[in-house]
Amino acid sequence: MFEFSSIEQYHAQLQQENTTCEWAVQQYLLQIKKKQALNAFIEVFEKESLERARQLDNKRKAGLPLKKLHGVIIALKDVICYKDHLISAASDILKNFTSLYSATAVERLLAEDAIIIGRTNCDEFAMGSTNENSAYGRVLNALDETRTPGGSSGGSAVAVQADLCMISLGSDTGGSVRQPADFCGIIGLKPSYGRVSRYGLIAYASSFDQIGIFGKNIPDICTVLDVIDGPDEYDSTVSQKNLKTCSDYSEEQRKLRFAFFPEALDHPSLDAEIATSIKNFIEELKKDGYQVSPVSFELLDYIVPAYYVLTTAEASSNLSRYDGIKYGYQTPEAGLEPDEFYKRTRTTGFGKEVKRRIMLGTFVLSAGYYDAYFTRAQKVRKRLAETTDQIFLDFDFILLPTAPSTAFKLGEKINDPVTMYLADIYTVMANLTGIPAISIPLFRHSNGLSFGLQIMAKRFDDPSLMNVADHLMKIKLQ
Repeated sequence: MFEFSSIEQYHAQLQQENTTCEWAVQQYLLQIKKKQALNAFIEVFEKESLERARQLDNKRKAGLPLKKLHGVIIALKDVICYKDHLISAASDILKNFTSLYSATAVERLLAEDAIIIGRTNCDEFAMGSTNENSAYGRVLNALDETRTPGGSSGGSAVAVQADLCMISLGSDTGGSVRQPADFCGIIGLKPSYGRVSRYGLIAYASSFDQIGIFGKNIPDICTVLDVIDGPDEYDSTVSQKNLKTCSDYSEEQRKLRFAFFPEALDHPSLDAEIATSIKNFIEELKKDGYQVSPVSFELLDYIVPAYYVLTTAEASSNLSRYDGIKYGYQTPEAGLEPDEFYKRTRTTGFGKEVKRRIMLGTFVLSAGYYDAYFTRAQKVRKRLAETTDQIFLDFDFILLPTAPSTAFKLGEKINDPVTMYLADIYTVMANLTGIPAISIPLFRHSNGLSFGLQIMAKRFDDPSLMNVADHLMKIKLQ
């Protein structure tokens, strides 16, 4: 049986001729079929991935050096474009649509000899926290199939959790990588906004969206981030700075300084056992000589409303392009006037949650309400960014829960959108401010489910974040 523990170990096996890329792909394909009930994949590229594996095996036999992701088997969330492959954002309105180009991140993966094994299920247009808002049905959590894996990148999280691939890419607009990672007991990284090109990522809210990475160890996530990040002429929001990479980063010899928010750990929405575990871990860090200090954060209850006002406003604009004229689904009814044609196409093509967010976004942008909602939310965002910058003048990292509870029961919150939105209380801060954040699996709940710790760093200090995440995971294992 093929076993994967890290890219480094896998490459050593390949060089020692203890395995091949083709054998590895075959084993993952078998696992995907065996665990098909989890519904993690929308489509598996079986023939294509096997053929690419054979080509890579031949390159290695010819004596060519291994590239960074040689033979690494990766899954893509169904919002990340891959040329000549179907992409739908898990929506009926884009079913059977073939992408005309690849996302910059995908191009960079392929350039380093990665193997793309398939596209994974997700909440429609990345809108949701349970992966129950998908035209392809819900995804199941491999730890407990009666529970959600989280969302919107639930399929990508389960693909790594259930050993259906080595690494997967998701997207994170308000926690859609970190929360599923938390629910599934794996690592989920949201890089700094502007570190990874969004070209080829189907937009939900353009000033929030970021491609994120799922994995089971920090070095693998670092390797993938170093491959996919960097300037891109197709995305003007990507930083042009010469950013430090994970691979050449070494921690300075100093004691790390951590901040935590008492308002977050004492919040009534937070599960008592999660709060206790994180508080105990903070005490352990203090005993080990680290500076871990409380910082008052009075904006906590404002960030979720601000987030949903701003993201739904952007979504209403971004999703206006899906009208049934240029591409995608269109109503089969003939002879309709344009307004009625658009209305029926979008009513049928979009799911309930997407329509809810489009209507909310249209409302907050409408005359008479723009200043009352959108402008005020922008002010909250600005103040939050300023407050966060001030915190990082005195501290290196912020510690937070990832989610207020362990994985929900399937169907538990689907009919209560307000409760669902409030569950994003700990993750949306990183998207509002553009800073990097990661969820690492450190704890086990008495209900048998895992949950993690979220760590945030100042913008573009992703290498430091990776380093400290790896360090804290090792401390917990001691």
